[in-house]
Amino acid sequence: LDGSAPMGPWLVTKDEIPNPHELEIVLTVNGEERQRSNTKNLVFNVHYLVEFLSGIMTLEPGDVVCTGTPGGVGVAREPQVFLQDGDVVRIEVDKIGVLENKVKAVPKAVKVGQ
Repeated sequence: LDGSAPMGPWLVTKDEIPNPHELEIVLTVNGEERQRSNTKNLVFNVHYLVEFLSGIMTLEPGDVVCTGTPGGVGVAREPQVFLQDGDVVRIEVDKIGVLENKVKAVPKAVKVGQ
């Protein structure tokens, strides 16, 4: 979807991060910590995901495998908390860097099936 699943601005290779299973991940919204975890907590580790996916599809250089998200997402909170227009979302991954984006509301409602 346009405007969702932001990525970058870095691409790292295996020689730069030999062990992808020990990276701290922190996500904040407007400076408030919402999620914190470590890649060692992934349900399936990176090696398993690549092996499994390679058996059911062709992986090419540059393909992105989305692994899910740590606990703390807004829909699962009580009360629920959702991103608002203007919110600043910042995610930091140890040894890789920071990605920060400002949320922009969709200008009009989208009707499904039309």
